[in-house]
Amino acid sequence: MHRPVIRFAEPMAHACAQRIAQAFIEYNTQFRAITRRAPARFEHRDWRGCHRDRVERIELYDRFVERTVSEVRIMLGERALERALWREIRAAFAARVAQLPDAAFPKTYFSSVSRRLFGTIGVAPDLEFLAIDLDPLVSATSPLLTHTYVIRGSLPLLIEELLGGVRLGAPWRDFEGSVLQVATEVRRHLQSLGAASAVERLEVIRAIFYQVSRAYIVGRIVGPGLCIPLVLALRSSVSGVLVDAVLMSGADVSIVFSVSRSYFHADLDRVDEAVAFLKSLLPRKPVSELFTMLGRAKQGKTERYREIMRHLESTEERFVHAAGERGLVMVCFTLPSLEVVFKVIRDRFAYPKRVRREEVLAKYQLVYKHDRAGRLVDAQEFRRLRLPRALFAPELLQELLSETTLTVREDGEFLDFEHLYIERRLMPLNLYLQATSQQAAEQAVRDYGQCIRDLANTNIFPGDLLPKNFGVTRHGRVIFYDYDELCEVTDCRFRDLPQPVTLEEELSAEPWFYVGEDDVFPETFIRFMAFDEAQRAALLGTHGEIFTAAYWRGVQQRLIRGEALEVLPYYPRRAGAESGA
Repeated sequence: MHRPVIRFAEPMAHACAQRIAQAFIEYNTQFRAITRRAPARFEHRDWRGCHRDRVERIELYDRFVERTVSEVRIMLGERALERALWREIRAAFAARVAQLPDAAFPKTYFSSVSRRLFGTIGVAPDLEFLAIDLDPLVSATSPLLTHTYVIRGSLPLLIEELLGGVRLGAPWRDFEGSVLQVATEVRRHLQSLGAASAVERLEVIRAIFYQVSRAYIVGRIVGPGLCIPLVLALRSSVSGVLVDAVLMSGADVSIVFSVSRSYFHADLDRVDEAVAFLKSLLPRKPVSELFTMLGRAKQGKTERYREIMRHLESTEERFVHAAGERGLVMVCFTLPSLEVVFKVIRDRFAYPKRVRREEVLAKYQLVYKHDRAGRLVDAQEFRRLRLPRALFAPELLQELLSETTLTVREDGEFLDFEHLYIERRLMPLNLYLQATSQQAAEQAVRDYGQCIRDLANTNIFPGDLLPKNFGVTRHGRVIFYDYDELCEVTDCRFRDLPQPVTLEEELSAEPWFYVGEDDVFPETFIRFMAFDEAQRAALLGTHGEIFTAAYWRGVQQRLIRGEALEVLPYYPRRAGAESGA
């Protein structure tokens, strides 16, 4: 006898919806608990603890989703893949989470659970919440996110009220000096804008933003016709907290909130409101990147997907190969008007690449969890993405179907991507050097050298230092984005190049000495870089020591000793550095 589905399914649907909602709440509670460790880490300068917290928080989402999928399978039994039941679960879940803050977050979590359970390719509107329909900023209207400080006298008094209201675990090292420093730099910047007397109030996000070894007060200066960022970088020293920098230009603040840096730890009651506030300061910054930078990486992926899908609806362009030399490990493509690049791993890697597919995946995971120090682009990992076949240029389509068959499959009018990465698109350094002025090219080459130093200080050796593997941002910063040969500095053996003692050795086209798998010869780096004479001189004049084994061994030893080698997203404005800071 056929039993009516509704009679038995409805209680089960509500129970399952309740369990998934509760799992999300438990995840979110743990996420915030880890985030709340940041003030104590900052106060005690516990940078190793910061690193552990960063990794633990990143891994938290997938751990909870996997656990929830297992629980749902047990709860639903043989009906775990019954689509009619899941339609009821979805409806019950939507009703249950409707009043939660950041209501898009639990819906993204639900979709992660259902997609993993069903192995969904593309989208399944009856089983998940569609990213294109979720606008996480639609309810970002509450004023409770910020403190407002109204000017009642002089600018120093306003800054004194602001800094006096900041609650940090450690005392100020020089409160009056910090007030004077901030007031002076604010006044100087306002005078440069011709708005010295236009300040009416400061609006500041209540939560402090912690990132690696710095804390940030994030706000804006508001007045008639005036709305500009005010971000104060704080440093914790052995004798207290001090202001390390005052950031007021959109470019400076954008670099702090770059996806090439580690995610912030900021305990926010309403993340959507914080994103809306930050968007007012950084109008060119995609919403997806702002969610990601606040540690909500899965919501950032959801927003990235929504941005891409909406863009595809508004353009007749087709996907084409990304600018630059064709990669031996990845097929890279983009839309000309889209500021992201898609990267798909090839089935086979041509000589001289010896890395395996599993190693490539592991290196991207390393970057995801690492302190990217503003020099490694954040790669968002997508699975089972479906795109219309007609959107691909013929040459690109042929390459994908012939060289990425382990990942890409045709399904009627669509291409199904089992796995790919999406990154912010950068201009390859080698192309930038050809297209820009000599002065800008020399500056980019110097920053390329600084990029290598910054990576070394965070225990990253790029492996392949060719300029084609580095990109240039709109702010002129050089960032590394090709990870297949990346490794940790502490895993390398940096050797001086042996000197030949016979004519045969001197004329040999191949190394005449033993080269181990982990051996690196920094003296040889410069040979493979196609810089012109002026660019080479600029690089060697500023960063010549990176071409010596002694430099790398020195960095290696400092890392092994556990030293925290800072890479800041700004230039400190206070002279000197305190011992032990």
